[in-house]
Formats: sequence, C-alpha cells, structure tokens
Amino acid sequence: MKPIPLAEGAYLRLLEESDANELHALIEANRAYLARWLPWASRQSPADTEQFIQRARKQQADDDGLQAAVVCDERIAGVVGYHSIEWVHRRTSIGYWLSEDRQGRGTMTAAVSALVDRALGELELNRVEIRAAVDNRRSRAIAERLGFHEEGTLRAAERIDDRYLDTVVYAMLAGDWRR
Repeated sequence: MKPIPLAEGAYLRLLEESDANELHALIEANRAYLARWLPWASRQSPADTEQFIQRARKQQADDDGLQAAVVCDERIAGVVGYHSIEWVHRRTSIGYWLSEDRQGRGTMTAAVSALVDRALGELELNRVEIRAAVDNRRSRAIAERLGFHEEGTLRAAERIDDRYLDTVVYAMLAGDWRR
C-alpha cells in the first residue's frame, strides 16, 4: 500500500517493525484512555507491540487485511485497519484508535473513509462493519458521520478487563457508499 494522504499533511502508511518503540510510547501515553475501550490496552507490553506489528505485516502479506499507522506531523498518532478480510463473503471490519490529544480534528474520520473507499472500491468488497461500545461516543460518531447504518446492539459482546460492554454494529454496503 502506498501512503494515503489525509488532510493537513496527515497520512496513512503501513506499520514497519521499526515503529515498535514509537507506537508503544504512544500506547503508554494514552493507556488510561485506550483501556476504557480496547481489551488489549491495559496490558500491552513492548513485546506485545512488536508482535502486533509482525502480525500486521503477515496479515498484509497474506492478503488478509492491513494495519496502517495514522501519521500526523511525521509522528504516529494512531492505528486504523481491517481486522481481517472474509473474501468468500466479500466483507471486512475496521478498527481504529487515535491518541487523545489528536482527536476532534477529523483525522480519524478521514482515515476510516480512506479505508472504506479502498475496501468497497479497489478490493471490491460488499460490506464494511464498524463495531463500537455503546458509550464510546467518539468512535460511534465516526461511523455515523460517514453514513454507516446502525444495525443493532450486541449485548455484553466485548470483555474489557473485568467488565462486559454492549457493542453497536454499523455497516456500509458497496451500493450505499458515496465515492
């Protein structure tokens, strides 16, 4: 994947193994915020971050999706990617997170939009899902801003440490996506 430009000099690029220290430092700096919504965040170690990048590189090589660094001011500010691609059913789901200090500028909305464009255009998929905790208003707002259809709520669908969160499922179909 070539870098994908976003607004104000931000862009998406594939994660590299050399990103491990920078990415882990970003996770550390945002751990309390991320741990509210992401099951891995409360215990992510430097080794876990290295393994995540290695898995992401393999995922890309196996044509099973991708994980991209969201780069702002030449620093990694977050990650966005396809969890996997179900080629038989022509569908994927997108996950994302952005450092708390970079939120509210439209960066992640633009990043998710770029991946939806790629999924429903270049990859010729038919369906893209976004799932977010009911109370995670920022993540839900991205799906809503992009016109995703809210399909329902899955009760106690995700475990974050010792609590279960209800998850809202959003979907975009190829025929509904604006190009």
